[in-house]
Amino acid sequence: MSKTAKSEVRSSERARINTPTDLGERAREDISGAVNALLADTFSLYMKTKNFHWHVSGPHFRDYHLLFDEQAAQIFNMTDELAERVRRLGGSTLRSIGHISRLQRSSDNDAEYVDPQDMLAELREDNRELLARMRETHDLCDEHRDVGTASILEEFIDQAEKRAWFLFEASRSSGTMH
Repeated sequence: MSKTAKSEVRSSERARINTPTDLGERAREDISGAVNALLADTFSLYMKTKNFHWHVSGPHFRDYHLLFDEQAAQIFNMTDELAERVRRLGGSTLRSIGHISRLQRSSDNDAEYVDPQDMLAELREDNRELLARMRETHDLCDEHRDVGTASILEEFIDQAEKRAWFLFEASRSSGTMH
């Protein structure tokens, strides 16, 4: 197939998935890019939370095991909403684990063993980082007058604040603040 024919096929394919929106091209590109990066970070945080859920041990095993599982489910539930928002904006979204790894800004943890208190602290910090990125994306939405994405992010910001709070409280020793 010639270069011109390939280019025409790609343009035709883009036209098939390019959902119409009243937001300008720049807004669509900026917000879709930012939300896709959030989506990659969300998948990364989900995987780390499940990793810690599967590998936690110690005297608070049951409490932390259940907490991590509950938080992982909440984080996973964000993924479809974020991806579908990108599509509603006319963008395309993540396609593979490789795509996620290229976009994620959060760190993985492949350690064989992580102390439960370190798990709590690491997840708390990761949720705080995700919060900061969601707020940055919310600001971008405000700049482009994208109320739809902003309102989705507001709900997710509240959820992340609650997760960080629970992780903070679970990590406190009696009378000691971390």
